[in-house]
Amino acid sequence: MQTVKSPAIWQELPVIVKAYQLPDNKKATLQAITSFGPFLAIWVAMYFLMDISIGITMALAVLNAFFLVRIFIIQHDCGHQSFTASRKANDILGQVCSYLTFIPYKYWAKSHNFHHGHNGLLWEHRDIGDVELLTVAEYQALDRWGKTKYMIYRSTIVMFVIVPVYYIFLHNRLPLIKMNGWEHARKALLRHNVVLLSIYAAAIYFLSFKAFLLIHVPILNAFAVIAIWFFYVQHQHETTYKQWKEKWEYIKAAVEGSTFYNLPKVFHWLTGNIGYHHIHHLNPLIPSYQLPRCIKENPILDQVANKITFWESLKCVYNKLWDEDQQKMISFREFYRRFPKK
Repeated sequence: MQTVKSPAIWQELPVIVKAYQLPDNKKATLQAITSFGPFLAIWVAMYFLMDISIGITMALAVLNAFFLVRIFIIQHDCGHQSFTASRKANDILGQVCSYLTFIPYKYWAKSHNFHHGHNGLLWEHRDIGDVELLTVAEYQALDRWGKTKYMIYRSTIVMFVIVPVYYIFLHNRLPLIKMNGWEHARKALLRHNVVLLSIYAAAIYFLSFKAFLLIHVPILNAFAVIAIWFFYVQHQHETTYKQWKEKWEYIKAAVEGSTFYNLPKVFHWLTGNIGYHHIHHLNPLIPSYQLPRCIKENPILDQVANKITFWESLKCVYNKLWDEDQQKMISFREFYRRFPKK
């Protein structure tokens, strides 16, 4: 009898999920309505409440951040050309989403698709579309200042408070990827910046800078924290998958290198089902609205998953280095227990 870890079963997984990759325009339309509708309604409510109660306005900002996550997942699917059956519709909708999320549509989509093709691959470009990660050996090779910089970067306050703000407002404005073949993406990013600046300059002119500062900026900040947290948990779990090129396998990288974030249904809905991340990595052409049905109809996808609850995911903040010997993530504490400072 075959086990869920047998090579034959693993090879069947891409075939199983392929049946769910066809877009459904009715479901796509419903997802768009239930994402943009509440987002705009809450945004307007915040506008009228900002002079009455800052506390209620900020609470609504956190709630609205989740609807911005849903909008971003639409943008994400459009970047994979999976949201609707029309490439033109995907590109137009993806661009519209990007002006709310501050994440450039074409440039980000290219880096994200790059991430899908190289997830878990230990090589010099592993930071493109991913959280920077060092192996134990690479960390050992750093000088004291190098180790200090990496420890600061991987600290909880920097990773989940400072990095999200930097990522939304600065990182996504800069064409930092200099690889060949990225010329069109870099130009698209610069065009996006010009349009984004124009849109928000007009919004500030008509609605006031105060409205932008007390409404959209808090929404963006909360959205960024949620987004970075999810991405971190999806790939920085203890038993993730990291291999050098000669041993790297796409299917293992997809399933072992991604989590099934086992959340209550309401939070799956609020985050556009991106918690079913191992299925998404098996086949990024599956629309986000098809992921719950895919796992429900195929229990094997639940059995092979790195399933992690919210409370279990909190432990991921201690995962700092990839230990090639143990094939797992370890903390700085464990590293220095094994390799005491001299």
